Amino acid sequence: MEVVLGQVEQLPALLVVSRSALVRDWDSLTLDRALEWARYFQHLYDRFRTRPQLREALGRRLRRAQPYPLLGFPALGRCPQLVGLALLENRALPPAACRSLLRSLLQPPGAGAGPEPRGLALLARRKAAACLLALPRRPPRRPPGQEPQLQAEAQLLLNRLREEGQEVGEAAGQLRWLCGVLEQLPQPRAFEVVAAALALLKQGSGGEQARDRDRDETSLDGYQASAAEDGCTAGLLLSWLLGNQERFSAFCLCLPCSLLAFLAGHYSQLSRSYLDLLTAWGSHLLYDPLQGRWIKSCFDRAELSWEELRERFSCLCQGSTLLKEQTQAALKLLKTQDGDFKVCGLSVWTDLLMEVGC
Repeated sequence: MEVVLGQVEQLPALLVVSRSALVRDWDSLTLDRALEWARYFQHLYDRFRTRPQLREALGRRLRRAQPYPLLGFPALGRCPQLVGLALLENRALPPAACRSLLRSLLQPPGAGAGPEPRGLALLARRKAAACLLALPRRPPRRPPGQEPQLQAEAQLLLNRLREEGQEVGEAAGQLRWLCGVLEQLPQPRAFEVVAAALALLKQGSGGEQARDRDRDETSLDGYQASAAEDGCTAGLLLSWLLGNQERFSAFCLCLPCSLLAFLAGHYSQLSRSYLDLLTAWGSHLLYDPLQGRWIKSCFDRAELSWEELRERFSCLCQGSTLLKEQTQAALKLLKTQDGDFKVCGLSVWTDLLMEVGC
């Protein structure tokens, strides 16, 4: 088994070489050896996918061989496509080897003459996903939930999280994978993708599209299993988001209040943290009697102005009945703790209750 583990540890190196200028010297025989190794890794996946202990050992050794835990055990099953895609995108590959590669992809060894060449079809889908996730650097940003590319990225993230869950089987491994992926995205975009994924889980799209399931979704057992899987997926996203206060604060500053209110209305864990954060921001406002309004106590801190704070509480009060009652109760408690004043300018919570009309 140690020999197999040592072989698996070479997969990242195989992918690196396939993307490098070293392929300039490859002939058809060298290419065939690389593709044979890729098929061997796929064979290991098929052989050990139903054996949890060995599967975990292979995944652990694979993660140890790379700086980021992006390649886990499921990557072994996609290895022919990963290597093929790397070689197709490498302009250094000689023409003869490229033609041999295309023939291999059009009719993989052992594949029947079916209506659709599986290897090439998977490559086409992965290339489309790679192009989709090549994030353009553009200044204007459309609101999350209205951008088709963002929705697609969120759906891809959900699908991969489920795939990792089915293969790895442990939440800690899924969370490591999720952290590795999101850390590579620019922070505003990572927040938008996570928010869109959480929204999809509650809108139905995340739980019904692009699933490879062997159970009947119309049965009660199938529905309960689907809901449990979506709950685990949402829990991973929330763990990443709420596990770091600075990250969550940046998340709330980045996203529109309407989207935050929607998420707070569906995720109680998020709504509690969001209300706590709004409370902390509101407590830093000071009343300026000369201007007759609430102002920031420190202008260089990443916090909300009075107008922004009022808008966010208003959005929460326009949400579900439960969210409105939760927001109203929080504001009333804060007002009482602050002296239960009835006039403006003495307590930010009194003024917020008057303004938002909860």
